[in-house]
Amino acid sequence: MFELIALMILSQQPVQPCAEGIASFYTVASSSTLTASGESLRDDLFTCAMLEGEFGHYYLVLAENGNSVVCKLNDRGPYVKNRVIDLSLAAMRILDGEAGLLKVQVFHLGPNPPPF
Repeated sequence: MFELIALMILSQQPVQPCAEGIASFYTVASSSTLTASGESLRDDLFTCAMLEGEFGHYYLVLAENGNSVVCKLNDRGPYVKNRVIDLSLAAMRILDGEAGLLKVQVFHLGPNPPPF
C-alpha cells in the first residue's frame, strides 16, 4: 500500500489501475522454464505474465488484503478466463503466503524499476 501512496504523491497524477480481477501464480514445475520474453522462469524473482503490456516494464500489484508487490513483465498469460495476471511464486507469497487466487488491482509503473 505504501508503494501506491508514494507513486501517487511523486506523480501528482490520479493513478488508475490498468487491470482489475483475479491473480493466480505459476511455477517452474507447472509450466515451461522459458518465458515469452526469452528469459528463464524463476520462482524466486518478482515477475509476472499478462496478455498485454511491454516486456521489461514494471507493474505494482495490489491485493485486496492490502499487500503489494512490484513485478517485471516477462511472459504472456494467463490463459484462464477471468484472470488478469499470473505471478511468480515469490510474488504471490508476498501478497498472500497461502492463497492460490487473489483479487488484485494492477498498476503500470513503466520501464524503469521504482526507486523504493
